[in-house]
Amino acid sequence: MDIDEVPQDNNRTLGGYRKGVYARDASGRMVLVASSGWEVEEIVTSDAVEQLNEQAAAARKRVEAGLSSPLEYWMYARRMDLSLLAQSTGVWRWRVRRHLQAAHFAKLPPPLLQRYADALGISSETLRQLP
Repeated sequence: MDIDEVPQDNNRTLGGYRKGVYARDASGRMVLVASSGWEVEEIVTSDAVEQLNEQAAAARKRVEAGLSSPLEYWMYARRMDLSLLAQSTGVWRWRVRRHLQAAHFAKLPPPLLQRYADALGISSETLRQLP
């Protein structure tokens, strides 16, 4: 795409910020150009955030029913999925999946709880409960 074709649709999901995209200048070189985003990107991002909010609400109900651990709620509330949480903590995916169960979560040692809390950007005390 050429510099004059870079979308400037004022994407609301960027929060007023701009991001860099590569475009071709007049001499044919690829250069970095500021963009305020485009409509398609905004629609896709909004849909993804809405889906994560729905997953967090469903997880909250499971936690309240005692079927899941607060870790599941916080994972979705912080815009993560199982793979991303596992990567962020350095914990195997199968172990994270197991820790989403209330019984196993209740037995987690403090250092492991702290790893989860650090990855989620909350305190370990907050991790143990719903907001």
